[in-house]
Amino acid sequence: MLAVYYVVLGLFFLMELCTLAAFSYWGFHMNRGWLINSLLGLGTPLLIAVFWGTFIAPKASHPVSVPLRIILQSIIFALAVAALYFSDKSKLATIFGIVVLVETILMYVIEERYIL
Repeated sequence: MLAVYYVVLGLFFLMELCTLAAFSYWGFHMNRGWLINSLLGLGTPLLIAVFWGTFIAPKASHPVSVPLRIILQSIIFALAVAALYFSDKSKLATIFGIVVLVETILMYVIEERYIL
């Protein structure tokens, strides 16, 4: 069962990378001029990555409790889904939202049941 946990954990990491890509895609497709698009396309994922590393990551410098971590992760993933949706990628947003929901449930059920 430990192998399954590591697979789920790896998929969760891929979701985190996809979240950063979604924010980047949204930022670069804002049609606000090249400077604003560049700032949003590079700055938004950078801010999300810093926030994630500070509060949510397993080795965060200021870790939060598990319930708050789940809430913060859910907010960031929901914002990534919204970013895809408002970038005219509604099918991709729907698929990503479903994957996020299933993967998050799997991760915390497996972690709570078999690891802790």
